[in-house]
Amino acid sequence: MPVLPLIDLMILIAWASLVSAFVQKGLRLALASNFTVLGLTPYDFVLCSGVSLLLALALAARVWVKAHEPKVIHTLHRAGHGAQPVETLPDFPDPRPPERRAASGRS
Repeated sequence: MPVLPLIDLMILIAWASLVSAFVQKGLRLALASNFTVLGLTPYDFVLCSGVSLLLALALAARVWVKAHEPKVIHTLHRAGHGAQPVETLPDFPDPRPPERRAASGRS
């Protein structure tokens, strides 16, 4: 499933929420009456807009990282970092006995 239409939909929802918040706030100020649309105040619409924009940004970031991942892996491999194992805990000794460490190919 393509993600870009979903990102566009989230941005459209965000802008629609902002427009409805401004319209509702303008009507509140002009008519001097407190009314809500489906129980939502202008503040709720602004929060909905912010959440929608943040989700769209997160989706766009995921797509960008996923698209550039092969290039980064290729660059690391060319630099000589691809064949070396990554040691996650350098101060922690290997709990395996030495004969088992030699059999696994790692020292």
